Amino acid sequence: MMNVILSYFSSLNPPALVSQLPGNIAQGVIWGLMGLGVFITYKLLDFPDLSVDGSFATGGAVTAVLIIAGVPVWIAVLIAMIAGILAGLITGFLHTVLGIPGILAGILTQIALYSVNLNIMGKANLPVSYRNYNLLLSASNINLAIIIGLALVAIVIAFMYWYFGTEQGSAIRSTGSNPAMSKAQGINISAMKVIALALSNGLVALSGSLFAQYQGFADINMGRGAIVIGLAAVVIGTVIGEGIFRKGMSFTLRLAFVVVGAVLYYIAMGLVLWLKMPTDDTKLFTAAVVAVFLAVPYLKDKSKNSFKKVAKRSAKLCIPDDKEVE
Repeated sequence: MMNVILSYFSSLNPPALVSQLPGNIAQGVIWGLMGLGVFITYKLLDFPDLSVDGSFATGGAVTAVLIIAGVPVWIAVLIAMIAGILAGLITGFLHTVLGIPGILAGILTQIALYSVNLNIMGKANLPVSYRNYNLLLSASNINLAIIIGLALVAIVIAFMYWYFGTEQGSAIRSTGSNPAMSKAQGINISAMKVIALALSNGLVALSGSLFAQYQGFADINMGRGAIVIGLAAVVIGTVIGEGIFRKGMSFTLRLAFVVVGAVLYYIAMGLVLWLKMPTDDTKLFTAAVVAVFLAVPYLKDKSKNSFKKVAKRSAKLCIPDDKEVE
């Protein structure tokens, strides 16, 4: 048994782990944009939007088709974002106009987008190699991909900081916080939900567009499980950020830590692969990580507010000091 353990650890290659870190960071930054989109629906709107799995792939599919057709990459990325916005509008329409529950509206949009993405690409996989096309970023130059990704993240965070400070942005935040009170204040909560879903899926499609360029192809299944990764980014970033800054965590920091959460998630995934864990268990690992970080705030609050702890504190306050007794 001891020989098996020693042979396992001797087979690991620490320099290989270090060499793959830039790639993990680049992917984390790209998926961080997706996390920012999920942050809008999950944290601000309190809406379980599952359509992001489809809109992520839509962003990649539209980008690949347009780049192959000779459209400049920046225009292709913008059109991909518009396609994502339209996907969000469809989810919003199903929920607000047709009265379909939010989670089902997202699932219906996701299912429909699978066929839409197939029709867009014409097949299940569409290559866009950096050798044949001018791409915004690619895995062939990871350092440049990180720089461009961080620049786009900074622009998106600056936009979100400005927008959610406006009257309309504040109305969206109010809708997510207290829909009944928002409606009583004259806010059209249906319109706010539709706008938020459109913005969220637009950012998700942007992430899908960048990821398709980074990996060199768009695939019909590239968005499968994207919502879990987006939630992982939001949850991990929020827990770590609040652990560091506690109550002093500003809105900008919350957005920034979503990207940090995505980067940490991909570093953790890289570590799992480096440890030669079965690749078939990566989704199981992802679910476990998200579950742990979701449970941390609840368990922390529960430990603080438990009756036993309160009773112990009260008992300590009631016990007089020895000097006072004398």
